[in-house]
Amino acid sequence: MNLKKINPNLQQTLIENGLTEAPNVIKEAFGTIKSGNDVVLVIEDKKEQKEAIAISVIQRLEKAFMLSPRALVIVEDKPEALLMNDVFKQLAKYTDLRIFMTHDKTDLDEDKNQISLGIDVLIGTPERLSFMFGNAGFDVNQLQMLVINDTDELLRLRHDTRLHRLSESIGKTQRLYVVQQETERLEIFVDKTMLDSYWFSDNEDEE
Repeated sequence: MNLKKINPNLQQTLIENGLTEAPNVIKEAFGTIKSGNDVVLVIEDKKEQKEAIAISVIQRLEKAFMLSPRALVIVEDKPEALLMNDVFKQLAKYTDLRIFMTHDKTDLDEDKNQISLGIDVLIGTPERLSFMFGNAGFDVNQLQMLVINDTDELLRLRHDTRLHRLSESIGKTQRLYVVQQETERLEIFVDKTMLDSYWFSDNEDEE
């Protein structure tokens, strides 16, 4: 994939999966995301959304490090969690990144045990992650990225308060929100949770 200074292990996996040409929105945002800035990506295609998230997180984390999660990826529900987990496992093939998925149907105690062994990327639903972070006392000091996929849809489903509390509990870290469309509710949420936000859209009619 034609992205500047991309991790060679990630590059190799992308090529093997036929992802040789980066969508313009990813190409334009890649350097800004690598620099650790807060970014909103407007991407209509659901598959491209997940690929953009996995590419961004894998590029930033690169390899396993310590025990606590360094990237938190929030998805809408169990089916989305399963799909996101598959994309990450596929694109992180040539790294040693430890990826773990939790949702409302997984065993909470088993999840906690697995996470305590050490992970890098934690994928989960808003309800489960809010409960886990509120009750399990996770160390958030290692977090480098808070990623919310389908942010516009989660806000439409009235997860505003839950997502805002999660963001507040995590504090200072890079935030990446991936959406299908810009909405007033999204703009309000961005204003509350991001200091300086950079927006990139795959819609040529939008700025």
